Amino acid sequence: MKASYITPVVTAFDSNGNLDYAALECIYDHLIDNGIKEILILGSIGEFFAIPVDMKKDLIRFAVRYINNRARVTVGTAGENINETVELTKYAFAQGADAVIVISPYYFSFTDSSIEEYYDMVAKNCPGSLYLYNFPDRTGYDLSPNVTLKLLRKHKNISGYKDTLAGMDHTRELIKLIKPEFPDFRIYSGFDDNFAHNVLSGGDGCIAGLSNVFPGLCSSWVKAFEENDMEKISEIQKTVDILMEIYSVGKPFVPYIKKAMQIVGLPVKEYCTVPMPKVTESEAGRIRNILEKARMI
Repeated sequence: MKASYITPVVTAFDSNGNLDYAALECIYDHLIDNGIKEILILGSIGEFFAIPVDMKKDLIRFAVRYINNRARVTVGTAGENINETVELTKYAFAQGADAVIVISPYYFSFTDSSIEEYYDMVAKNCPGSLYLYNFPDRTGYDLSPNVTLKLLRKHKNISGYKDTLAGMDHTRELIKLIKPEFPDFRIYSGFDDNFAHNVLSGGDGCIAGLSNVFPGLCSSWVKAFEENDMEKISEIQKTVDILMEIYSVGKPFVPYIKKAMQIVGLPVKEYCTVPMPKVTESEAGRIRNILEKARMI
């Protein structure tokens, strides 16, 4: 059974808020060496929403060159307005990215017709593979299965969808509606613990943050599906269910994922964009306890 685990990679910063290129190199190598086949930069966990366009371009250029075809590179190119999104989308492909992912416009809730028009404009100006990104907790509304189907019937370059919701109800409806007509359209969950459920329901896997910390565990899950090893699939599910507690240590979860990476020995600092919280000693202790409970340290 085919499955994919895409890492939405964190963005490493130094104490001055600049890109930490040495840390980024170590993170990318860590992911690739442990079996991750596709890396997403400038996703939600990559803090795209708080990074200036010029810095985004620096990161895109650096990541594509350093990864150097050792893994697919997908870039989050959503911006504050459609012109910025289109500009960054074209830039990403010019630098050699394999795909882009664009979250629905945020701040205001929009109607289905407005969202369809927005993605029409993005798709028409996108020179390559485009993933749609549904995250209702951040946008305030749903990118519905029906709108998605309409878009697919118009744009051949729309090739995937990330569905970031805690449960699987919405994702299953998407799979049931889309896959019969577009079997190659890739549908991913946005939370790690939905990976197995997604694949068993006919989806394609997940784009989820724990793979920053434990890429080997996540790639082993993919292998277990490829080998139809249900015992291994169940074993990893139980471990991931424990590790999901990291997301609840504090909000937003980005600094806590970085702290977990630090605890397991990766050279990433906890520096994030303002106003991300700083991890307290007590919270770091909770993360360590979770990792110990999951027998990952």
